Amino acid sequence: MNTTEHTTTNPGLVKAWISAFRPRTLPLAFSCIGMGGFIAAANNVFDATVVGLCVLTTLFLQILSNLANDYGDTKHGADSEHREGPMRAVQAGHIQASQMKQGMMVFSLLSLVSGLLLLWVAFGSDGILLFLVFLGLGLASIWAAISYTASDKPYGYAGLGDVFVFIFFGLVGVLGTYYLQAQQLQAVVVLPALICGFFSTAVLNVNNIRDIKSDIIAGKRSVPVRLGPEKARVYHLLLLLGGVLSAFFYVLLNYYSPWQFLFILALPLVVVNAVNVWRKQTSKELDPYLKQMAMTTLLFVLLFGIGQVL
Repeated sequence: MNTTEHTTTNPGLVKAWISAFRPRTLPLAFSCIGMGGFIAAANNVFDATVVGLCVLTTLFLQILSNLANDYGDTKHGADSEHREGPMRAVQAGHIQASQMKQGMMVFSLLSLVSGLLLLWVAFGSDGILLFLVFLGLGLASIWAAISYTASDKPYGYAGLGDVFVFIFFGLVGVLGTYYLQAQQLQAVVVLPALICGFFSTAVLNVNNIRDIKSDIIAGKRSVPVRLGPEKARVYHLLLLLGGVLSAFFYVLLNYYSPWQFLFILALPLVVVNAVNVWRKQTSKELDPYLKQMAMTTLLFVLLFGIGQVL
């Protein structure tokens, strides 16, 4: 690829940082927390303060992950002249690597402080054991956000990114938010967590299908690199199907109102994503469907959640 295609003017430091935050991926942070909040509201255990702090903490973690990804992919060579996706801040020279590391430290600290405040509000001084358990989960989340691509042996380069996204944006995000409000957990709540897990992983999969060529050159063994373009698209369809089926199973197991099927209104957008990821072949064609899948996930969660509350 001609490197001149990546030539960009300097957007200024503020815009460069905002771009490095990758706003189009941030709906995933709101999706998993929103799902936990909606299910809690449907069960009459909603706590607005807890949910608000969950959103803030997860937002900080998501930005931390995006900054670490920007730094790590440039460090390990995935963001290079061969990459066909949007040029990243460190790669373009808009933010120096040392500045990006400082940004990572700031958002690690913000995540920790926000998380500690969240746990104090949820458990107080009486739930010290639960406080420590969730603190461990929080520290693991910070580690996962940084180690995805920025560590010396990044697990994202071993093809484990999908597993961690599924766990943290699905199971931990939804179940953790619900538990922090309800102080108990029902097995059936796993199904809404699976919705977020499957759809969040689908967002990552679009990103990784787009970047197959440059990832191969950089030695990044993502799931699409391991599967190949065709099987990666089949995998994508399975992820979308898994999310949709989880929604139907939850409603069928907890049915009390036809409003619970409100999420069906978002299904056309899921189909649009499936069809286009299947058909589009170039990185430029695929790139818009990363944002589209992130926004579809948020809309799906909103409609699903509202349907459970009505």
